[in-house]
Amino acid sequence: MKLYLTPGACSLADHIALTEAGIEVETVKVDLSTRRTEHGEDFTAVNPKGYVPALVFDDGEVLTENVAIMDWVAGQAPHLAPDGPLGRSRNVEMLAFLATEIHRPFMRSMFSPADAEKQAAREAIAGRLALISQRLKDDYLFGDAFSTADALFYVMVRWARDSGLKIPDRLVAYAERVEARPAVQRTLCAEGLG
Repeated sequence: MKLYLTPGACSLADHIALTEAGIEVETVKVDLSTRRTEHGEDFTAVNPKGYVPALVFDDGEVLTENVAIMDWVAGQAPHLAPDGPLGRSRNVEMLAFLATEIHRPFMRSMFSPADAEKQAAREAIAGRLALISQRLKDDYLFGDAFSTADALFYVMVRWARDSGLKIPDRLVAYAERVEARPAVQRTLCAEGLG
């Protein structure tokens, strides 16, 4: 199995989730500006959308999009989703919220040519982070157990921190807890971020 990633990009979350699940993958770095892999291959042959992540199974099947990959991981490692009849659905619900309400505005805040749009995106991100911070009562999003949604949320908090956004103290502590996890430390080191 191969995970196509760009160090520090949203694919970091998938890499963390796979590591937490104990699922071994070969990682292949992608330069998103050229859409070439570290081996010089055309990444669009793997994912015609041209962006990471892409998870390629041994039989050649390709799964893309953070929500889909992390839901697959949670299916393989049920301890990475909340318990209960709606547990996995709650995990997907949070993954979808993070992908649409925080990840998407981050793209606008980084790549929009208009300063007003960048500022509006940063304000939207700050509001969404504050919303999650208010509901974060335990160590992780769904209590005391780490989930695949935590992997994605951690990446969003990391981006906010690294971009100079003021983040609530509760989220600073959250990021520190996540970064202390052995699987997260290994993943950060593997991507050259640790």
